[in-house]
Amino acid sequence: MVLSHANSITRGDSVASTFASRYVREQLPRYRMPERSIPREAAYQIINDELMLDGNPRLNLASFVTTWMEPECDKLIMGSINKNYVDMDEYPVTTELQNRCVNMIAHLFNAPIKEDETAIGVGTVGSSEAIMLAGLAFKRKWQNKRKEQGKPCDKPNIVTGANVQVCWEKFARYFEVELKEVKLSEGYYVMDPVKAVEMVDENTICVAAILGSTLTGEFEDVKLLNDLLTEKNKETGWDVPIHVDAASGGFIAPFLYPELEWDFRLPLVKSINVSGHKYGLVYAGVGWVIWRSKEDLPEELIFHINYLGTDQPTFTLNFSKGSSQIIAQYYQLIRLGFEGYKNIMENCKENAAILREGVAATGRFDVLSKETGVPLVAFSLKDSSGFTVFDISENLRRFGWIVPAYTMPADAEHVAVLRVVIREDFSRSLSERLVSDILKILRELDARATHAVRVSSTTAAQSGDGIVAKKSVLEIEREVAARWKDAVDKKKTGVC
Repeated sequence: MVLSHANSITRGDSVASTFASRYVREQLPRYRMPERSIPREAAYQIINDELMLDGNPRLNLASFVTTWMEPECDKLIMGSINKNYVDMDEYPVTTELQNRCVNMIAHLFNAPIKEDETAIGVGTVGSSEAIMLAGLAFKRKWQNKRKEQGKPCDKPNIVTGANVQVCWEKFARYFEVELKEVKLSEGYYVMDPVKAVEMVDENTICVAAILGSTLTGEFEDVKLLNDLLTEKNKETGWDVPIHVDAASGGFIAPFLYPELEWDFRLPLVKSINVSGHKYGLVYAGVGWVIWRSKEDLPEELIFHINYLGTDQPTFTLNFSKGSSQIIAQYYQLIRLGFEGYKNIMENCKENAAILREGVAATGRFDVLSKETGVPLVAFSLKDSSGFTVFDISENLRRFGWIVPAYTMPADAEHVAVLRVVIREDFSRSLSERLVSDILKILRELDARATHAVRVSSTTAAQSGDGIVAKKSVLEIEREVAARWKDAVDKKKTGVC
């Protein structure tokens, strides 16, 4: 949820629409409910006009979230948009589809499920909720064990890398768990398993490993973490488990890197979360958390309700939510199958390789992302003296591209990068076009930087003591802008 701030930059605090004026002759209040109703056509036109100023989701290369699905799935989504998922007794088939998804994903992650058993897991609104639920399970299980041993249980902690997504910080702050972060270093932007295990103590409820870092897409070495933590548990008598945050990589690794051991094949991995709305290929609003066994999910965290018809177990942070994304996930799983997902992930990987080659061929960037991992390309400028990656990011918006620029976390803050996420709907032609637009921007920024240096040298100011002090580029830009503004303000007639 984004905190809202009132920001009125038009005349008054009202909303107007050109076409809607055929129906509405009065301006609507912006931050207050209008007194009277308006025609549905007018309401649609007003909102549609404002939404045109949003970016194009297909060109939003900042996001891992799916922006395209097949028309048949769109129909299923619209047909079930009025179903409340929590009403399990009223919508038993929807509940069954969720259970099928949980079991399919659990088998994909090699959960040790016997023939007469069903998988333990739940659908969520995304990986953030999934991580909260998994974290609560670890915390409660740790607390119960500490109470049995007669030891204090008021200072739990989680060990992660500094590259974790912000939802881990939210969990730690909301549920009063200390977050112990392994710092990054230049050239190594994932959690170091050796350093992570060194930070583990008797109050550690779990170590969180990331399968697909948000920063560079790299997979952390869960196998090494499991081996090192197993040794430490034997030495200390502790039983510290592992959670794998596979929000981005959970629907990639099984298809592209089946031999990679990161999931329930490792005995210390007790739970895994994955985002269905990322490489699970579903629109925003669905995630999954899977537990290794019933013993890893404390029974006291599961609530039972009966006022909607029958006894219904529930373990979620929210209550009501739509059924559409659950149904859409089931559609993708049976529509694509293992073969379909593999083909799509291979195509994404190939398109990422093409973009990586194009970016590297400019000679202006260092590519920081690895070839193995989430299909994305993260790259930094070799020389930032004339302009920065933030300037490139801002200029790319002129062409419709939304490409984020950001600095790395603690101990690597001086490294600033651009990141392009390759999704199913990002084609090779778009990749080539993006590189072409980046080259255009580089030439423009080069010319602007050169011009600024020339202007700076010819407009050097003489100080009072006779020392020549050159104006900075920023000072010159502000001075030029001020002069142009003054000239425009004085202009009364003619074309502007």
